[in-house]
Amino acid sequence: MKRVLTGIKPTGTPHIGNMLGAIRPAIELASSGLDAMYFIADYHALTTVHPPKYGAADLKRLTLEVAATWLALGLDPSTTMFYRQSDVPELFELAWVLQCFTPKGWMNKAHAYKAVADAARAAGETDVDAGINMGVYGYPILMAADILAFDIDLVPVGKDQVQHVEIARDIAQRLNHAYGADLLRMPSAKIDEDAQLVPGVDGRKMSKSYDNVIPLFAPSKKLEKVVKQIATDSTPPEAPKDPATSTIFQIYRALARPDEVAAFAERYRAGIGWGDAKKTLFERIEVEIGEARTRYDALIADPGAIDELLVAGAQRARAIAGATLGRVRRAIGIGV
Repeated sequence: MKRVLTGIKPTGTPHIGNMLGAIRPAIELASSGLDAMYFIADYHALTTVHPPKYGAADLKRLTLEVAATWLALGLDPSTTMFYRQSDVPELFELAWVLQCFTPKGWMNKAHAYKAVADAARAAGETDVDAGINMGVYGYPILMAADILAFDIDLVPVGKDQVQHVEIARDIAQRLNHAYGADLLRMPSAKIDEDAQLVPGVDGRKMSKSYDNVIPLFAPSKKLEKVVKQIATDSTPPEAPKDPATSTIFQIYRALARPDEVAAFAERYRAGIGWGDAKKTLFERIEVEIGEARTRYDALIADPGAIDELLVAGAQRARAIAGATLGRVRRAIGIGV
């Protein structure tokens, strides 16, 4: 059985775009004959989640929210492995070994680092590295450890994350070649070509960085208020409208059944007021997430139970990571 790994960085409250574009597709893999592992990448989040904007309580809250979200949406910890990155110390020892076999030039070309440096350069900064910590710079190496520690075959990623899997492969190949042994399994990226890109309230891709998200499990009144903020034009209610150009319709289409989408499109072409369109979307979201919100609220109210699940998952994960690290330690001449 091939093993698949999904990492979730707790850097913000999950939103509808996360559910449709990442969470549901990742959970569905567990029912497709794959050995699925899911982890909350809390140490990866530390590259940005720190004072003065965030404190320790914030990282703890964000981790809890992410765990509760995935569980509420159907992740089953009895049939999959669900754990916190920080509960598997073998990852961080392996990451150091991998650092010692990673050329600096590879990190200079890493997308995460280049994006921050390019933004600083565009802003006219003389020192483009001024705002970059070593966590950001070495991010791909810790991600490689996350993958290589567990003999992973497949890593579901968006196209912008493929490079990280390629770096993990390159490091594994370099270490294997250096010691003449198959110490680390070579992972492959699994790209979902049908992944849904859901627009936010301003029409751009729904993203925490754009502050345009529809929170996934917000109370009904707050959810309705956010939906009412979706950008529209001044077309009068009675005028026919093109559903393809409507942010409201695009979000609805990502949630609804084909017959519901077709019926909503007809209402657009016949003429619909933006208030009615937003009301229809709000009601469809409520149908989609109502039961899951109830489960989420119950989970959030019992953080101790979530912690127990994550600790139990980490114990299972450590057994695999420990075996991998043991192979590596013996090969490099450290430990028994």
